[in-house]
Amino acid sequence: MRAAAARQGRGSAVLAHVDPYRAGCRLPVGLPAVIRALFAGRRWTSLRLRLLVVFALVALTAAVSASGIAYWLNREAVLTRTQDAALGDFRQEMQNRAAALPADPTAEEMQRTADQMAGSSPGYSVLLVHERKDGRKVFGAAGADSFGLDDVPKSLQHAVNDRQKTTAANDAEYHMYWQRTKPNGNPYLVGGTRIVGGGPTGYMYKSLATERADLNALGWSLTIATGLALLGSALLAQAAARTVLKPVQRLGDAARRLGEGELDHRLEVSGTDELADLAHTFNKTAEALEKKVADMSAREEASRRFVADMSHEMRTPLTALTAVAEVLEEEVEDLDPMIAPAVGLVVSETRRLNDLVENLMEVTRFDAGTARLVLDDVNVADQVTACIDARAWLDAVELDAGRGIVARLDPRRLDVILANLIGNALKHGGSPVRVSVAVEGEQLVIAVRDNGPGIPEEVLPHVFDRFYKASASRPKSDGSGLGLSIAMENAHIHGGDITAENGADGGAVFTLRLPMDVGKVIPDDVDA
Repeated sequence: MRAAAARQGRGSAVLAHVDPYRAGCRLPVGLPAVIRALFAGRRWTSLRLRLLVVFALVALTAAVSASGIAYWLNREAVLTRTQDAALGDFRQEMQNRAAALPADPTAEEMQRTADQMAGSSPGYSVLLVHERKDGRKVFGAAGADSFGLDDVPKSLQHAVNDRQKTTAANDAEYHMYWQRTKPNGNPYLVGGTRIVGGGPTGYMYKSLATERADLNALGWSLTIATGLALLGSALLAQAAARTVLKPVQRLGDAARRLGEGELDHRLEVSGTDELADLAHTFNKTAEALEKKVADMSAREEASRRFVADMSHEMRTPLTALTAVAEVLEEEVEDLDPMIAPAVGLVVSETRRLNDLVENLMEVTRFDAGTARLVLDDVNVADQVTACIDARAWLDAVELDAGRGIVARLDPRRLDVILANLIGNALKHGGSPVRVSVAVEGEQLVIAVRDNGPGIPEEVLPHVFDRFYKASASRPKSDGSGLGLSIAMENAHIHGGDITAENGADGGAVFTLRLPMDVGKVIPDDVDA
């Protein structure tokens, strides 16, 4: 008699293989803290953080893949080596010892043979089973792990006892089969075969605890290696990000300084890579911008100087023309009726030209930064009344102001603001014009409301622009288009502002807001 050949491939095809263990994968205790420290203070929109995350993901994917493949290959190698050694020795013992038993062995003979097989085996237990002709079963069991027939999976028992037909390709009626099990959570290898010709059936039972411990240690080693690879990739990403982003940060700082007016700032160009090309392009752009701004500043300065010079040159002849016009105006009733209209036109146009020159000179002072504040304590109601009275507007203006409101500001410039706002309301909105004075916290608020159709929405953003006239929406004006602009400039040098809007009941509303004490905002008698 001879033992059936061990055919593991056939066994794996018939029986389900139970994976005895898997190595758990988790990060070392200190690694999350390190990662949190690396990411501390980073915004998710930060390019540096995104580089760190990409590097970490790539490294983690590569490390986990390599560790998983290495663990799987080592696991299969360890288990296959242990399995082949145990099954090969068991098959040899079955051929040498179990096959030598008599046709109807006794229990003592079965036990003695089992002891011999277990004593010479590399750490596995043996169970021999023989079924007598009367149906009774005789057992022989030996080894460190005592087990019985109930511990052998039913599927393995059926496969071992399955008698097959012999053919040219199959020369044995019985074959060796094996299966991995985990009774009570402990991994074991169970193998079995039967002696051809009516001999006993033998089963071997080998613990895989040593192999599991070795593979667990390997799994921990690979996990630690993965964690170190992840940490190394984060540090490498940090270094790479610093190398890549440092030129970008310098470029951002240079652009910020350029935006703040440092047009002569340039980047140091080093290398020949794309970042060096970007720095070179930035320098060329900054140089072109500096030249263009310098040209524009020179032209603007020349234009300001021309306006200032022209205004000063025109003042002398205008003074003479104004004196002559006043004399002609006084004598207009004695002039020929055919000449009187022409004289009236000359007088009005002379005054208009004089106002235009004064406005141009005022604008020039604002642009040159030479406009000055002369502060004084002003009774606002008296100042508004004086402004209206001096221009003979008492019949067309309604004033709502308390007598106890005193503000520290420049009275002459306040008069200019009020004259422009009230005069604009009378020209374009019509009377009655309502002027209200109030105090809101630390601010003086003067509102000028007219009785006209209001200001078109498309005109509102431009009412304070120089030389702007909404001729399509308002009656043609003989003004210069500088009045509201000059009023706004005078408000600004006080630290205040003027807003324009349409009232809920119709009409335009211009609201002037000035500090109650301009001296707290702008010192007395300084360049504004």
